[in-house]
Amino acid sequence: MAIIINIDIMLAKRKMSVTELSNRVGITMANLSILKNGKAKAIRLTTLEAICEALDCQPGDLLEYQKDESAEEE
Repeated sequence: MAIIINIDIMLAKRKMSVTELSNRVGITMANLSILKNGKAKAIRLTTLEAICEALDCQPGDLLEYQKDESAEEE
C-alpha cells in the first residue's frame, strides 16, 4: 500500500489509547483497527477530520505516502 496511516504514532505522542480515540471520534474499535493496520481502502474526510480534532494534529501527521516498489517492476 502506498499510503501509510500513522495513527499509532500520534496515539503514542498524545498518550491516548485506541479505546479513548474510538470514543472521541465515534467510530468502532473494529473500524479504527482496520485504519491502523493499513487494511482500509478509503477514509471519509469527516472521519479524518474527527481523528485530527481528537488527536490535535494535521492530516499530514496521520498520512504518509510511500512509493510502491512492486508497481514499478510491472
